[in-house]
Amino acid sequence: MQTILRIPATANPPLYVTQQEAYDFYLSNFGLTEDEKSLYRKLLVNGPIQGRYFGLDRKEDACETNPDRLNARFVKYARQTGAMAARRAMTEAGLTVNDLGGVIVNTCTGYLCPGLSSYLVEDLGLPPTVRTLDVAGMGCGGALPNITTAAAMLAADGGRPWLSVAVEICSATLFMGPDPALIVSNCIFGDGAAAVVLQDEASLAGTGGLMRILGSTSSIHPEYREQLRYRQEDGRLRNVLTTRVPVIGAKLAGEALDALLKQHQLNRQDIAWWAVHAGGTAVLDQVGRDLGLDASALQYSLSVFHHYGNMSSPSVLFALREMIEHGKPKAGDRGVLLSFGAGFSAFAVLVEFL
Repeated sequence: MQTILRIPATANPPLYVTQQEAYDFYLSNFGLTEDEKSLYRKLLVNGPIQGRYFGLDRKEDACETNPDRLNARFVKYARQTGAMAARRAMTEAGLTVNDLGGVIVNTCTGYLCPGLSSYLVEDLGLPPTVRTLDVAGMGCGGALPNITTAAAMLAADGGRPWLSVAVEICSATLFMGPDPALIVSNCIFGDGAAAVVLQDEASLAGTGGLMRILGSTSSIHPEYREQLRYRQEDGRLRNVLTTRVPVIGAKLAGEALDALLKQHQLNRQDIAWWAVHAGGTAVLDQVGRDLGLDASALQYSLSVFHHYGNMSSPSVLFALREMIEHGKPKAGDRGVLLSFGAGFSAFAVLVEFL
């Protein structure tokens, strides 16, 4: 059975904050040293991001440090934003809630038991017979293993459409401190969700499916775990982000990519389109150097970073949507989706446009 991946639908929380507004807020609400002010100014006022969306009722909620209230905010906005993306994906695919065979949700910015899928079943009005799965702890790379798992479940479940939802409320993990890694995190991460419908190609006659999934690979190196992860501190999630992330991310992305291309007897020149996790300009620059990709190949990922910041796992699907809408791949073109994150792990998916 051939699995078709439709164009991702995306969503963001309603509060939009420019980088200048974020800089002014940090200066007004936190006792920053001169060194901290300088780094915040460099990254926010003079950096590459225009603005970001946040799951906050008001800006002042960014000062919250109570773990229970932070997780409650995660739940509120993960539900709202994830459901918004899911509804858009189903509408664009022409599906009703009774058409779905299952839904998989990945997130790493909050914890729930039962998982977020339970809440989306309620919010979307899905029937009690729908299959659900929650994927936790995959970090920024999580959307692609979500999709490949959904493809496997689709094949095993009689061909009914499945829905993959990647949602992150990174603002619920805001953590102030003098560590430059925390300052970088506070300057680049934003909130968002993306949802993708997967369908059996045989059921798509006349419905305009967009991509055929040809294969996928992954690369995981626990020896790099401490370079990029969340850890618990004072009951809250605290981002760990070292200066080695761009080099390691590009290296592991290259490993996953090379394994994928070898499986299909392809080389990098056979790939016309690239959707890469928009982790930051330094990360994308390193990926470009290591994989031999110029700025035009990475333009859609760079555009996502410019307009939204790093939204963690949904970012690669935002890049894919932007690529489809503005690049307009032709039938028969091949594309690669690349993501990487905590673990340290990387994932690659090969698609053919229809």
